[in-house]
Amino acid sequence: MTPPAQNYGADPSGLIYGFVFDADGSGRPIGTSEALQWLRQTPPQDGGFVWLHFNLSHTACAKWIKEQLQLSDLFHESLTDGSRSTRVELDDDTLVAVVNDVHYDFAFEPSDIATLWLSVGPQLVVTARLQPLRSIDRLRDAVRRGEKLMSSVALLVHLMHDQGDVLIQIVRNTTARVDDIEDKLLAGRLETKRANLGALRRLLVRLQRLLAPEPAALFRLLRKPPGWISEDDLGDLRQSTEEFNVALSDMAALQERIKLLQEEIAGRVAEANNRSLFVLTIVTVLALPINIITGLLGMNVGGIPLAEHPHGFWWVVAIVVTFTVIAGYIAIRRHRD
Repeated sequence: MTPPAQNYGADPSGLIYGFVFDADGSGRPIGTSEALQWLRQTPPQDGGFVWLHFNLSHTACAKWIKEQLQLSDLFHESLTDGSRSTRVELDDDTLVAVVNDVHYDFAFEPSDIATLWLSVGPQLVVTARLQPLRSIDRLRDAVRRGEKLMSSVALLVHLMHDQGDVLIQIVRNTTARVDDIEDKLLAGRLETKRANLGALRRLLVRLQRLLAPEPAALFRLLRKPPGWISEDDLGDLRQSTEEFNVALSDMAALQERIKLLQEEIAGRVAEANNRSLFVLTIVTVLALPINIITGLLGMNVGGIPLAEHPHGFWWVVAIVVTFTVIAGYIAIRRHRD
């Protein structure tokens, strides 16, 4: 009996949902028992494939996959090796892929990145995740609406296109934030600190490293693909690779733009600091004569000049004003030079 679609992870094997696709690319829901029976009885020439999606947080999931499904060792190793960079590799005539996506509540935080592991063979596609992903649920909904997947590689290509869309959306959202910062900078009312831009730039670098596929692995796959991958699927893989390259170029250009904004903000901050330092210097210079004369005349010793003169106070004021004007003139002239 087919488990209900909303029965997330309740299957004893940790299966979230599964589909079997016929030779025409149409998919229908399937459970683990029926999937194992189909894999054992259906000869390759009949066409079609099975897609099983698992929840790795289920305690029995990894063990069930290893015992019941004939998958490559590289897939099992990728589940535990700690490296989550997006990649597609060929192992024992099977494609092993790691695809990253964002959570539903993505808020430009690196912790919002979730990972999907895939094993893609001619008759079986296994996907596994720890947290829900947008792309895999979009693919499930598309299959339920009747979208056809003619091969297992078509499913992988669909996910790669979805990830490319995620990268493009991130670039758009980040560009909008950078545009707002740049507008405030040009208007002279910038409140954003360089540290905030630096954090945004580091986030882009991290997202680029996690979401962008490794070019070397893709090029090796496209150069020497397994025999069961059709030319149409290879063309779709090349197209998804080109889309990634465009998105990565835009992301690199955005990082350079953020760098220029950081330098502009640093220049303006340095200019403001220089103005403040100049004002402080002028105040100090102007106060220097009166401080020196006040200190000298405030000493209780004999021989203080003009002590008995009837206009001594005004003479002292005139001397202080004269020295203050001279000191201010010298300071301002040196600053202009």
